[in-house]
Amino acid sequence: MSLVVVLVHTQDLVNIAGVVRSMKNFGLRDLRLVGPAEYEPRRIEGIAHNTADVLRRVRIFDDFESAVADCSLVAGMTARERTAKRAVARPREAASELLAAAEVETVAVVLGREDRGLTNEELDRCHRSVIIPTNPDHPSLNIAQAFTVMAYELFVARGPLPFKTPRRTASPATVEQLSGVFTAAQEALDAIEFFKTRSPEPIMRTVREVVHRASLDAREAKLVTAMCIEVVRFLERKELT
Repeated sequence: MSLVVVLVHTQDLVNIAGVVRSMKNFGLRDLRLVGPAEYEPRRIEGIAHNTADVLRRVRIFDDFESAVADCSLVAGMTARERTAKRAVARPREAASELLAAAEVETVAVVLGREDRGLTNEELDRCHRSVIIPTNPDHPSLNIAQAFTVMAYELFVARGPLPFKTPRRTASPATVEQLSGVFTAAQEALDAIEFFKTRSPEPIMRTVREVVHRASLDAREAKLVTAMCIEVVRFLERKELT
């Protein structure tokens, strides 16, 4: 995949660090900077830890045209609706298009200055304007926030993201194991005189429904049963029953 991130005339090194951190988080590696006000890799890595591999690949350009000269698809991120009729997209739809193009050519995601974003002239050189929907009363995101949204959508668009497999797995609790939970729970409630002024039957029916909705596995059923049994044993040791 040949996808580059381009930051145009950033003023604050912290914002570069925020983008670098998100690049590392979401598997992007090529950053191009256009005339940054400051750039110190060691300071950036001090803010965005373990990103030396991304920083080693950073390229610095004097002007925007040079930074995107080899790109066949350029997506400029902006918060402002323009009067000119531009091709606009949300991050999710833009991500799919960018990834498809990046398989065969170089594409770019571009972000502008902290105070006013990309200029009209810079957006004129972008094939797409990517706009993140936000509260219209406060629409502007900072560079790192906006880029993180885009980087996430690019990451998700690459394919399914399975959750990490638990270190310890267990089969679903059997009817017998759940019966043990209910018996132990009733004995524990009885030991603390919970049923003193209540009827056990409707209460235990509710307990059963709660447990069924929880879909306990065998380990969890064993733990809950042990907890209830220990309540009774504790009271016996303290001679409270």
